[in-house]
Amino acid sequence: MRWRLIKTRFAKALPANERLSAVRAARNERGIWQRRFWEHLIRDENDYARHFEYCYYNPVKHGHVSKVCDWPYSSFHRDVRAGLLPEDWGGDAKIEGEFGERS
Repeated sequence: MRWRLIKTRFAKALPANERLSAVRAARNERGIWQRRFWEHLIRDENDYARHFEYCYYNPVKHGHVSKVCDWPYSSFHRDVRAGLLPEDWGGDAKIEGEFGERS
C-alpha cells in the first residue's frame, strides 16, 4: 500500500505530457513506469539471496557479458572484496530458478 501511494502521488505531481502507446492510453496508464514491474515482499533469507543472484546474473542473461565478474558496474565486486562470494561465482553456466519474473 505504501508504494502504491508513493507512486500515485509522484505520478499525479508530474505533468501528463509523455508519449503514450495506444495500449497505455486505452488502459489509462502513465508512460513513466516500467511495464511488467511489481513490488515484491522479500519472504526470507533464501528469497533475498535469490534476488541478489538475479541482479548479479542479469548482464549475463541479456548477453552483455559471458561471466558475472566481467560486468564492471555490479555490486558483485564489492561482495567479492568482502569475501562473501568467490570471483568465479556464476561461472559460465545458467542459474536455474525463479527470480521474480512472471512466466
